[in-house]
Amino acid sequence: MRLLYVLEGQRIKVLSLQSILKLLEHKVNPVKRMLRGQIENFIQEDLGYHDISCQMVPDTIAEAVIFAKQDCVIAGVEIAEAIFDYFDIEYTRKVADGEKVQNNDVIFELKADTVSLLRAERLSLNFLGHLSGIATLTRDCVEAVNECSEAVVAATRKTTPGIREFEKLAVIAGGGDPHRFNLSDSIMIKDNHRNIMGLENAILKAKEMASFTQKIEAEVESATDAILAAKMGVDIVMLDNMSPSEIISTVEKLRHEGLRNRVIVEVSGGINTENLAEYAKTGIDVISMGSLIHKAQWADLSMEMKDSFMS
Repeated sequence: MRLLYVLEGQRIKVLSLQSILKLLEHKVNPVKRMLRGQIENFIQEDLGYHDISCQMVPDTIAEAVIFAKQDCVIAGVEIAEAIFDYFDIEYTRKVADGEKVQNNDVIFELKADTVSLLRAERLSLNFLGHLSGIATLTRDCVEAVNECSEAVVAATRKTTPGIREFEKLAVIAGGGDPHRFNLSDSIMIKDNHRNIMGLENAILKAKEMASFTQKIEAEVESATDAILAAKMGVDIVMLDNMSPSEIISTVEKLRHEGLRNRVIVEVSGGINTENLAEYAKTGIDVISMGSLIHKAQWADLSMEMKDSFMS
């Protein structure tokens, strides 16, 4: 087998043909390409400068499995694969993002030298556990809403700095909508914009500056402002921190003014798994929940040597 020697930092890394093909895959796979620039920082954070725990184990080839210890929806598979690729670990993926698994279901089968397996363990489990927790909570919310409404469940920009893209992809895996990835995706007029320049002026300025590809969304806290924003031609009206009864009343007033079908109506603020169905029944189009990410509990996943897992 031909080998390629490349300089990586201050060390020489030997790349097999398999590794070269995986690197080429990173060029075309958007998730792996996104992660490639960050993965060494993540690994350095975890390994530090003197990893005695890995140095003391025999350097032999071993097999391991990553498996679920609870029922959950899996997310972060491609990120885990990018980590395995970095450590030159052979893997067989048993589950794709968005698939439900049960306790003891295998997600990955792995084969590599023991040092590589141990070094990849925690980082891959951290991503898989965190993102699968988001996907699981999102799926629960989507299924609850689907029982009583056609509304879309969406995330917000309340994300962990540095890994927003991955958390948003986990929401997608759970069946939700990612909402804005960043401020340039669309124009949202929020409370502080209103406080600084007023709702009407903010909408006029947004319409003046917006690209034809950008939607304009106005966050409002009253039916009066919702009607004003809709009359001025915004694409989305967000009803913020309103009770279900206030939302029903506002939607009816928009309908009475002939404006309901001209705007997407989104609700946000104070919505959780306990009151989600009540909000879903108010006749709105989108329910955005920051809690999909910041309240999600990590899924319990683990890695074990294959012999131990099978016994």
